[in-house]
Amino acid sequence: MLRSRFFHILCVIGLISIPPVVWAGTTLVAVASNFTKPMNDIAAAFNKATGHEASLSFGSSGKFVAQIENDAPFEVFLSADEKNPKKLEESGKGVANSRFTYAIGKLVLWSAKPGLVDEQGQILSKGGFKHLALADPKLAPYGLAAEEALKNLGLLDKLRPLFVLGENISQTQQFISSGNAELGFIALSQVIGKDGKITEGSGWIVPDTLYNPIRQDAILLKKGEPNPAASALLGFMKSPEALEIIQAYGYSIAK
Repeated sequence: MLRSRFFHILCVIGLISIPPVVWAGTTLVAVASNFTKPMNDIAAAFNKATGHEASLSFGSSGKFVAQIENDAPFEVFLSADEKNPKKLEESGKGVANSRFTYAIGKLVLWSAKPGLVDEQGQILSKGGFKHLALADPKLAPYGLAAEEALKNLGLLDKLRPLFVLGENISQTQQFISSGNAELGFIALSQVIGKDGKITEGSGWIVPDTLYNPIRQDAILLKKGEPNPAASALLGFMKSPEALEIIQAYGYSIAK
């Protein structure tokens, strides 16, 4: 009897002494392509802080929505806009009241060639290029923002015949980097360095008065509701450590 009670006490002590990391889990996360760099940094910090892992997939927000609607196993969605997470919340694929803006994106006109894009973006009106890359406005919010900017500059109809459309913002950058397009519109986060300046090529940070704010929303998906790691990730996205990473890549934070 005494031996049995002693063994029970040892078992309880053993359970208490097991590090929390034993209960750490993994959450499957769909992430908009423009947020690739900061999200990789955030996932590493999240793992270090909590023991949980975030398994990341990057791509077009519009395509992710279609996959989620067809029961893809994602548990968290970090979109490049606010429309798609709201749509998932309204359809019941997202958890009600879990949606929030995690970043506000910035658009840049960029070329892999140094000196090609001037600091005022006057090359758009001057011309001298054959192809202008942007993400497909039907799928990608940054492509839609690029169209809005060109329309407000009075250049949309003139430049539309030169468009080369990427499936997402990463493919758009590849078009420019490879020379398939001399210049194009991408997210500032893709080419910004830790000093807050464009690290390669040349670019013009498009004034945010030329396009509607690119509010990027996150949402907990129904498949992630039972997974503590999914909720923990969304909580970590609001932490000072995560916000510092987000701002370091040129994003603004919602007030």
